[in-house]
Amino acid sequence: MITFLLSILALILGYMFYGKFVEKVFGADENRQTPAKEKSDGVDFVEMDWKRVFLIQFLNIAGLGPIFGAIAGALWGPIAFLWIVLGSIFAGAVHDYFSGMLSVRHGGATVAEIVGKYLGIGAQNVMRVFSVVLLVLVGVVFISGPAGLLENMTGINKYIFLAIIIVYYLSATVLPVDKLIGKIYPVFGAALLIMGIGIMVGLFTKGYAIPEMTLTNLHPAGKSIFPFLFITIACGAISGFHATQSPIMARCMKSEKEGRRIFYGAMIAEGILALIWAAAAMSFYGGTAGLAGAGAPAVVVNQISSTLMGPIGGILAVLGVVAAPITSGDTAFRSARLAIADAFNIKQEKIATRFLIAVPLFAIGIALCFIDFTIIWRYFAWSNQTLATIMLWTSAVYLYKNKRNHWIATIPATFMTSVITSYILVAGEGFGLAESIGIPVGILCAVVAFIAFMNKTRKISQV
Repeated sequence: MITFLLSILALILGYMFYGKFVEKVFGADENRQTPAKEKSDGVDFVEMDWKRVFLIQFLNIAGLGPIFGAIAGALWGPIAFLWIVLGSIFAGAVHDYFSGMLSVRHGGATVAEIVGKYLGIGAQNVMRVFSVVLLVLVGVVFISGPAGLLENMTGINKYIFLAIIIVYYLSATVLPVDKLIGKIYPVFGAALLIMGIGIMVGLFTKGYAIPEMTLTNLHPAGKSIFPFLFITIACGAISGFHATQSPIMARCMKSEKEGRRIFYGAMIAEGILALIWAAAAMSFYGGTAGLAGAGAPAVVVNQISSTLMGPIGGILAVLGVVAAPITSGDTAFRSARLAIADAFNIKQEKIATRFLIAVPLFAIGIALCFIDFTIIWRYFAWSNQTLATIMLWTSAVYLYKNKRNHWIATIPATFMTSVITSYILVAGEGFGLAESIGIPVGILCAVVAFIAFMNKTRKISQV
């Protein structure tokens, strides 16, 4: 219990102090005109109150990630708390802040355009394809996943739900951001936060024993902490998907000074949510062995919510496993539309133009709904953290070019490079090398990346 409470406190203090330090390093300027003012179009560039923007950003980046990922990560035991806290404060929130604020500084640009500006045209073209493919995959999974769950709950054919979800997604993709997303998301975002608070209160009042910190690997299958834990808990620590979502809200901010609350703050809130679900998963089943035999994460969410919060918890559980992924899938497709529009410099004021981009995206998405791509989806976790790593390196270059403290991005970028390279080398869906080989090689790759970055900075200094 003490470890859990200290972890919550650490995240709050991280927001208050390190978040303010990151904001100062970036140099947020409340007098600088934001894209919402400069490019107001009534569609994507729309000023909204920061509280509404925060809740939309929180739901955009959260969805199922900090719930399902934290439950899976809880199998390693309380060391998951350490990764959530350190990852959120020093990696994830920094990543989210810079992906949002660099978008603000560059007219609401999407992630590929930001990467291209600082890492070159080659990286930009790769990221254009990479980010759109990633977003379509996210959107497809968050169509088929909720539809399947609704079929199990109601007995109604899932293709009926597929059709309903697709119509909603298409509407959310092309309508002005304040007309649908701006009205629905704050409600669901608040509900997700309330759900987390309710779970935490239930743990306390019903006397569950949340385990204290130990660095011992408690995974029932003995799976290594490094790199697997750092890939498993993405949302709730650091997630590249967030870099694709932050530009949506970067186009709605009234002032740069709101960036710490919206981007850094939403990531810290997600970290707290992940801590709550990790603690619940560890304690509810009496340990990691019990958790391993509890079933799929959706089952775990339903059991914990219904037990700790009664009928209301059951309703919120439905929200968590059905509504939350839907509200990530719609903005995934919206982000894909924005990325394509940025890449080809297509203005988005006319709804016909928005449909021109959205319809082909949905045609591909619908086709993928009928294909078993389970194997392909195994690479999503790695791809997600790879995107986060690239965004951190981009932030490091930006900071160096502007003669600011680049280490706040360089250190987590180097660490995440070791994670993603080690993972793809040792994982079954990767090269399947022995950990004694793959992990040292992964760490070596991180060192090489760091040296390459420092070499690039020397060239920048000579210009």
